[in-house]
Amino acid sequence: MSFTADDHRHMSEALRLAAKGRFSADPNPAVGCVVVKDGEVVGRGFHRAAGEPHAETLALQEAGARARGATVYVTLEPCSHHGRTPPCSQALVEAGVASVVSAMHDPDSRVAGSGHDQLARAGVAVRIGLMEAQARELNRGFVSRHERDRPWVRVKLAASLDGLTAGADGRSQWITGEAARADVQRWRAEASCILTGIGTVLADDPRLNVRLSGFERQILRVVVDTHGRLPDRLRLTGLPGRVLLASCVEARAIEGVEWWQLPLGLDGRVDLAALLQRLAAREVNTVHVEAGPTLSGALIEAGLADELLVYQAPVLIGRGRPLLELPGMEKFDDRLHLRLVEQRRLAQDWRFLYRFEN
Repeated sequence: MSFTADDHRHMSEALRLAAKGRFSADPNPAVGCVVVKDGEVVGRGFHRAAGEPHAETLALQEAGARARGATVYVTLEPCSHHGRTPPCSQALVEAGVASVVSAMHDPDSRVAGSGHDQLARAGVAVRIGLMEAQARELNRGFVSRHERDRPWVRVKLAASLDGLTAGADGRSQWITGEAARADVQRWRAEASCILTGIGTVLADDPRLNVRLSGFERQILRVVVDTHGRLPDRLRLTGLPGRVLLASCVEARAIEGVEWWQLPLGLDGRVDLAALLQRLAAREVNTVHVEAGPTLSGALIEAGLADELLVYQAPVLIGRGRPLLELPGMEKFDDRLHLRLVEQRRLAQDWRFLYRFEN
């Protein structure tokens, strides 16, 4: 299917609009929409939060009567079902648009092509696939949840030049500088949940919240705690928002904590694949992991980590806690290959984003 330079320009704007919802739309996808009539943009919209109007609805409202006969550019197939809001495909038909250009099919089984089909049956010209890679990347967590039945998993690590995350005395605050630590907040804000292990909780008593000005959405915080050692009083349970405990023992009451009893994995710890599958059923799109070397390594060894977010500081520690524990990788030929996606300097530190090669 061919697309013109103008098609690309308008879809690029729709993607820029969609990106405005990346901190707030979860668990819904971030979607942008542009309505074009006679070469002029007459309506714009993006989905801000679950339960609020979708991008197409807002763009059509702005366009008004000018939407009739217009071309609509949308970053995701218009929904065709009644969820928290009415179906957008029907709204587009009723507005009398002439054509719809969408970046990708919606992987949600409730839509999965039916939105495009409804438009086509109503006589609306439909073209699909413009800038699909960019649209999938923007909503990689949402896509992962529906296509793989598990969230997208990002493991965040902070290390010295000699690959250590804490000194021999256990101290780790702070390896990186203020700019790197502030940058982490934005990655937390894009996620559906922050996941850690009981070892980190007992050692550091972290808050695991998002500290960004104006950020409103409460992030789910998940603690992997095989033997149910979580104390009754912690900083993370004293803050607003939900805390979920993934354990293999019977639940006990802890104020502010939802307890999930999960099966044991082959390594004698919480079955991480089962945890991720259950999180997907909970509409968790992206898991941001801030844990110690054992849990982080277990996710990687199990093939459940999709990317590594690595902050490297220009310091040497000498002896201390390693970046990862990967006991199943004993030979050089067992090494895992990663692809560098992005690198950025943050004051004196560097941030690297790696993805695992398939």
